[in-house]
Amino acid sequence: GIYYTAAMLPVRSYCVLCSKVKELRFVLCSAVSMRWKSSLSQEQRELIASGPGLDEFVTGTAPATPDHLKRKKGQRLRLPEWLKTDIPVGKNFHKLQSDLRKLNLHTVCEEAKCPNIGECWGGGEDHTATATIMVLGDQCTRGCRFCSVKTSRAPPPPDPAEPVNTAKAVAAWGLDYIVITSVDRDDLSDGGSEHFAETVREIKQRSPTLLVECLTPDFRGDLACVERVVRSGLDVYAHNVETVEDLQWLVRDPRAAYKQSLSVLEHAKCVRPGLVTKSSIMLGCGESDKQVLQTLRDLRSSGVDCVTLGQYMQPTKWHLKVKEYVTPEKFKFWEDVGNELGFAYTASGPLVRSSYKAGEFYIKNILKQRRAEQKPNSVAGI
Repeated sequence: GIYYTAAMLPVRSYCVLCSKVKELRFVLCSAVSMRWKSSLSQEQRELIASGPGLDEFVTGTAPATPDHLKRKKGQRLRLPEWLKTDIPVGKNFHKLQSDLRKLNLHTVCEEAKCPNIGECWGGGEDHTATATIMVLGDQCTRGCRFCSVKTSRAPPPPDPAEPVNTAKAVAAWGLDYIVITSVDRDDLSDGGSEHFAETVREIKQRSPTLLVECLTPDFRGDLACVERVVRSGLDVYAHNVETVEDLQWLVRDPRAAYKQSLSVLEHAKCVRPGLVTKSSIMLGCGESDKQVLQTLRDLRSSGVDCVTLGQYMQPTKWHLKVKEYVTPEKFKFWEDVGNELGFAYTASGPLVRSSYKAGEFYIKNILKQRRAEQKPNSVAGI
């Protein structure tokens, strides 16, 4: 019951005391370690050691990336041929660009320097044109290391006319599918969720048959904000985990979190079980095949219907460097894995982005199919 301070003890006694404390600490740590190790039987340890690996869950092995496509210290990788794209051209492209400037609207296609802008805005082989409008301004309150969108601690307040202007522009363009996304607005109490919802309502009022996808931020994990957007009348709810769990700290802003992103996707499905949910992963940031597989499994366990995988491309020299350029063959491998895991759709390719040619798939497949399935049920209930 008697306590001594270091100042009250002679030097020799103090040294002896420190020695005894270190010895006791070692004994305690050894005991804890032994207890930890002995908590599993020999049979259990053998089962874990011989447990399932990557090849137990997927068919085949992921193709290896050639050494010249992996970055070495002090080296800057050369862009491979399959990532070189044409300069955007076309009548539809220039029309969309002109209308955006007139209405003071922003697109993530331009802000994030997407390589597919000409293809998406101009439409594909079946002319299903898709555009991604970025609402809530063009300044983000977060600073992810992969993203080239401008950042600010105190961005300007949202434009109150933006929902109506967006709806007018979309109706005039005659698009088949529109993606509404935004910067993170941690400075707003609701993260901008009501602005999101109002934009969707305005679009649906003017273009009821237009398919609307919302690619949202995580709203700081506020599920009430997620629910507000889900109930706005949208067709697809998307939120990106961006990278594998172990690289979140390196790639994303510290306020983002892997499990927080999964909870957003889970809650969207919980609020509207029939809603199509979607997420995206970038490859080439230093992730392992095992980590990619685990991320796909986590997304599927969270009820995500569709997933896209694409190559991370460094937007400027100040952003996160590319660790490797993933080959088209490996992207094809991950597409097969996604299909095996049960995703309704897996888009995987070097130039694939979260909203890449979104309408071409959804219009022809998932959404039209689900709408057709709902019609007989609604008739039967009358």
